Amino acid sequence: MSLAAKSKGIGKMYFANLSLDYAPRKTLVVLLGRYAPHDKIRPMTHAEQIASQLHVKPSQVEAVIKLLDEGNTVPFIARYRKEMTGSLDDEQIRIIADELVRLRTLDERRVSILASIEEQGKLTDELRDSINAAVTMTALEDLYAPYKKKRRTRAMVAREKGLEPLAELILKQDFGSPEELAAQFLSEQVTNIEEALQGARDIVAEAISDNANVRSATREKALKVSTIRAEKIEDAVDEKRVYESYYDFSIRADRLQPHQILALTRGEKEGVLRVRVDVPERDWLDAIQAEYEEDILSPFAEQLELAIQDAASRLLLPAIERDVRREKGEGADNHAIQVFATNLRALLSQPPLAGHVVLGLDPGFRTGCKVAVVDATGKLVDTGTIYPHEPKNDWKGSINTLQDMINRHHVTLITIGNGTASRETEKLVAEIVRATGQSPLRTKYLIVNEAGASVYSASALARTEFPDLDVSIRGAVSIARRAQDPLAELVKIDPKSIGVGMYQHDVDQTALAHTLDGVVESVVNRVGVDVNTASPALLTHVAGIGPKLATSIVAYRDENGPFKSRAVLKKVTGLGPKAFEQAAGFLRIRDGANPLDASAIHPESYEIADAILERAGLSARSPLNERIPALEALTAKTTPEALAAELGCGVPTLKDILEQLVRPGRDPRSDTPAPILRSDVLKAEDLVTGMQLKGTVRNVVDFGAFVDIGVKQDGLLHKSQIPHGTVLKVGDIIDVEIVKIEHERGRIGLGWSKS
Repeated sequence: MSLAAKSKGIGKMYFANLSLDYAPRKTLVVLLGRYAPHDKIRPMTHAEQIASQLHVKPSQVEAVIKLLDEGNTVPFIARYRKEMTGSLDDEQIRIIADELVRLRTLDERRVSILASIEEQGKLTDELRDSINAAVTMTALEDLYAPYKKKRRTRAMVAREKGLEPLAELILKQDFGSPEELAAQFLSEQVTNIEEALQGARDIVAEAISDNANVRSATREKALKVSTIRAEKIEDAVDEKRVYESYYDFSIRADRLQPHQILALTRGEKEGVLRVRVDVPERDWLDAIQAEYEEDILSPFAEQLELAIQDAASRLLLPAIERDVRREKGEGADNHAIQVFATNLRALLSQPPLAGHVVLGLDPGFRTGCKVAVVDATGKLVDTGTIYPHEPKNDWKGSINTLQDMINRHHVTLITIGNGTASRETEKLVAEIVRATGQSPLRTKYLIVNEAGASVYSASALARTEFPDLDVSIRGAVSIARRAQDPLAELVKIDPKSIGVGMYQHDVDQTALAHTLDGVVESVVNRVGVDVNTASPALLTHVAGIGPKLATSIVAYRDENGPFKSRAVLKKVTGLGPKAFEQAAGFLRIRDGANPLDASAIHPESYEIADAILERAGLSARSPLNERIPALEALTAKTTPEALAAELGCGVPTLKDILEQLVRPGRDPRSDTPAPILRSDVLKAEDLVTGMQLKGTVRNVVDFGAFVDIGVKQDGLLHKSQIPHGTVLKVGDIIDVEIVKIEHERGRIGLGWSKS
């Protein structure tokens, strides 16, 4: 048996650092490294493991896995396969999909590790059981560490010199003389006793460091009670003192907040901070001594003590520090990604301001303010550039130009990008708005988040949409359209460029992109897409439709005119039966041949919908004022279960169909408060403590929320000011109070308005 396998507990069941949700619960008996013979337990299936995390039934997870493996999309499963999944929602199904990928990747790695160890002739039954029981990649890699091919190490060199038997004596705590026994290993390669003992200690040190139980126990302790320390590198430049809070910083690992981890990582990357992890000696020493007992009566006790100290300082603790930094970093990344995802979902769910003719302004100083006017359908009708600010200061001419555009195109809303020169441009717009008087049709204005507008302007998509338009003017078009339909416009931009997160450029970019793409897909399909007006960018995110198919749909529409029914979609090149099944329910056709095509009812359920209408004495073309009372009367006569059984469908599907028949194609964004339209500018100098205002939440972070109250700088509503249990999201309209103004630092502190 190898030296590594002889270390105590190498085959121990590896649940020490795992949630009980993962561990088999019935007859698990853990002995020193092996199951009891009568305790060969069936391992948990993937469905069981995931179900325990989500607190749902394994059968529900099994159904989702089967549907995913059949090529169904998450939105389709969540909306149209509720009977199979037990009505799991979109978010739960995405978690199942991601966990399934993780577990299958783990299985692939497990197979690879077993094959590698077996090839070396070192795979015991105990080790196989432990590897099969491991349910995290960290646990798996810990078990594989002693058998992993490494670069040439001191222990390898010592083994080549034939010193492994001497290392065995140190581990056994032999009672012979170390010097006399070491003398037996002298050779041309080992010229003195100290060299022999040193080589043996190197072998022991590597075995200690590679021991799975030592690593697990030390890591578990380090993740809780180690100290994370940071200090400023002496000659480092931090002009704006961004990292001042971390110049002399220490905190227990389990108290470190995600935003602190991200700040430390960025400061280290920028060469400002030096970060380290200190693990208390008692924690790593206890972990080692639990596996490698020192016999104080043995002459080899000192050799083991030296090997332990060497193992800790040279091998174990540096590895544990990397593990702690990685695990904390991954946790912080995941947290930051979820914050970004939550904010993005809220931003994309902002209600459209339909029916407005919009004048979009992309503010600027030297290069001027770019102007674009779009009609109520989003079609570009006019463009221009004005120079109200330095160096030209053409204030009067700018007002005349804008007033002329407003009059000619009957503009009802002006949108202003919130970037450079935003508040200066707002003064110009406010002057124009005031001049329109108190007419009910007076033009109002709105400050919109312009993040990503420049990215869109230079994109291939923008060049396709506006090939003859200057890049800078395209940004103004985007700013105008963002008010009309935020979702339709923002899907044209890489979500990472929208800027409603925290440290989004520092986190795992692959994981961030995956999560944000899921959010966009979720919102687009929840809202639904008008197939006759949607851009390729919007269609791309519909379930079952990718970029290529989206382009084909638009090309077919351009060549043949608007789609008259969902069935016509089958004529689009590349849109086969599976793609149609996945996409059809999310594509809307207004004023088509079949009124049901404008709803979220899937074509596979049209017969059920028609049967419901027939029982109520209606048709698909019956007006809503007739439909609602008739359907209410129908459902009052029977239970949903009885009606569903009669129609041959599930209760969830029946309820969804009834909801759509009463409110066909309802936009869920209509439940969100509309943005604040302004008619006059508020100056920073107008603010006084105690003033109460309405504001729009622009970003939500760990320590609070940034709120637009109509001045140049967003105010910070600290989390301590937010009532317990209140959950804010981007776009919320809230009442706030000015509690602190720091003009010199450009900071505004807000409190929750109690009025």
